[in-house]
Amino acid sequence: MADRDARGGIYGGTHAGQQGGGGRPVGEQVKGMIHDKGPTASQALTVATLFPLGGLLLVLSGLALAASVVGLAVATPVFLIFSPVLVPAALLIGMAVTGFLTSGALGLGGLSSLTCLANTARQAFQRTPDYVEEARRRMAEAAAHAGHKTAQAGHAIQSRAQEAAGGGGGAGAGGGRSSS
Repeated sequence: MADRDARGGIYGGTHAGQQGGGGRPVGEQVKGMIHDKGPTASQALTVATLFPLGGLLLVLSGLALAASVVGLAVATPVFLIFSPVLVPAALLIGMAVTGFLTSGALGLGGLSSLTCLANTARQAFQRTPDYVEEARRRMAEAAAHAGHKTAQAGHAIQSRAQEAAGGGGGAGAGGGRSSS
């Protein structure tokens, strides 16, 4: 209690519940944060549709539970009389149901992982055109560079050939320059 000041602030500061935010009371600050309009028409229609449907499903689940309890109470004497036959049959049916459920669960797991893989591949292919354009640009630059170098080499060979032809007997001198 010693850490509160006279106005109720904690550690000597003003408490957020008192007065702040440009001198407006807290009630007005909260009203400013809450939307002034109510739910949209689609939200109201969704609630109006799903609320009775949820209630109906809840009533149906209660009826199913009551029917199961009554059925179990009626069938218990039959189970006790035929237990040497029913117990192995129940085990067999239980194992078969477990197998089918396990198969379905593993199938759903595989399907979900394939779906995840397909989504990842789809996202990768959507980004691929950027990479393809980058590769095309680099290849075009490399081809232009190679063409430029080839043109330079061609001009150099042509100028040396003209020097050799223009000098007459200077073929040996031209060969000496090319070796140095």
